[in-house]
Amino acid sequence: MVSARLLHSSQQMEAGIGRSVEFEIAALAAGEVSGRFNQADLGGMFQFTGFLARKNRNSKSLVFHIMDFETYSLAHC
Repeated sequence: MVSARLLHSSQQMEAGIGRSVEFEIAALAAGEVSGRFNQADLGGMFQFTGFLARKNRNSKSLVFHIMDFETYSLAHC
């Protein structure tokens, strides 16, 4: 199991108005994907697939569980 903190930054449209969105979230990768994730370049850009869940049963904090990811090239920006 590999834990990390992911940083997201993007421009989104809300009610026709541009909005900057930035946040940081705790993340976990388990199984086969954890080995690939552990080898990923720090500071790289990635597209993740996964789900949000509570950190534990009694917590209000969320953790993003990484199910898969791929390197995100600058051509997508």
